[in-house]
Amino acid sequence: MKFSLALAAFVLAVPLAASGQGAAPYPSKPVRLVVPAAPGGNPDVLARMLGQKLQIALGASMVVDNQPGAGGISAAIGIAKTAPDGYTLFFGESGSMAIGVAINPKLPYHPLRDFTFITGLASVPTVLITHPSVPAANLQEFISFAKARPGQVNFGSAGIGSIHHLTLAILELESGTKMLHVPYKGGSPLVAAVLAGEVQAGFSGIPNVAQSIRAGKLRVLGISLAQRSKSMPDVPTLDEQGLKGFNVSTTMGLQAAAGLPRTIVTTLQSAVAKALREPDVAERMASMGMELVENGTDHYVQFVKDDLQRFTAAVKAADIKFE
Repeated sequence: MKFSLALAAFVLAVPLAASGQGAAPYPSKPVRLVVPAAPGGNPDVLARMLGQKLQIALGASMVVDNQPGAGGISAAIGIAKTAPDGYTLFFGESGSMAIGVAINPKLPYHPLRDFTFITGLASVPTVLITHPSVPAANLQEFISFAKARPGQVNFGSAGIGSIHHLTLAILELESGTKMLHVPYKGGSPLVAAVLAGEVQAGFSGIPNVAQSIRAGKLRVLGISLAQRSKSMPDVPTLDEQGLKGFNVSTTMGLQAAAGLPRTIVTTLQSAVAKALREPDVAERMASMGMELVENGTDHYVQFVKDDLQRFTAAVKAADIKFE
């Protein structure tokens, strides 16, 4: 009898001991942060700053893995196939999370199905710039100028399907204008074209044009965010100039494959929220024309849904085709 009781106690103790050990606390090994951009760009700089802060806060190495190309779509396809264990995270942008899907609905992933959203990070807004020869001092005057010349105002972008192109499409859609889209191979050639008067207007990131605006070589008519930028607080938004709800930017956020446990989501979101608000990170973000958008997981999920809706409508209106 004593032997039977001892055996029974041992049998019961084994699973209890195993469950007591449980899974190792997260994170217990290096975390890979996949950045779909080349080293040195805004996403890479922010990812490395954030990685350093998370390494201290979470006690595990954060290894940045740069995977540029195809607007982040190639990297996103790979991330969707990884294990949802929190050891592979994705520094996703609007290109892979909304624009790419809007242009090509046949992609082998869908953001809302194949990813777990952790939190928003930062947005990079664009400003509406014109050559000084354009007779418009504000958005409404520019809209009147464009409406009086349907299809004749040359509006540059950083390329077909770029955030600049999509922001133009949304501007046309919401203002009832039609302009002549002139695509360039990147943001710098676009700015050079506006400076030279080769095109009359365009959307650009703030760092690329701030000096030219201060020198009077370019005129700025508004910013594409819903609220004014800390980098250019005197520049009014397009929203406050009559295009209600206008809120378009390249937004970066943190994702993982679908199925990431909620406990890990909460751990990461809390650590990221604190890191982004540290003075050195906030100062560096401002210097790069970035705006903080971290406001919790649910807020980020809703933002991606809104992004998908606005970019899908813009792609349809501009008749942008996947090639």
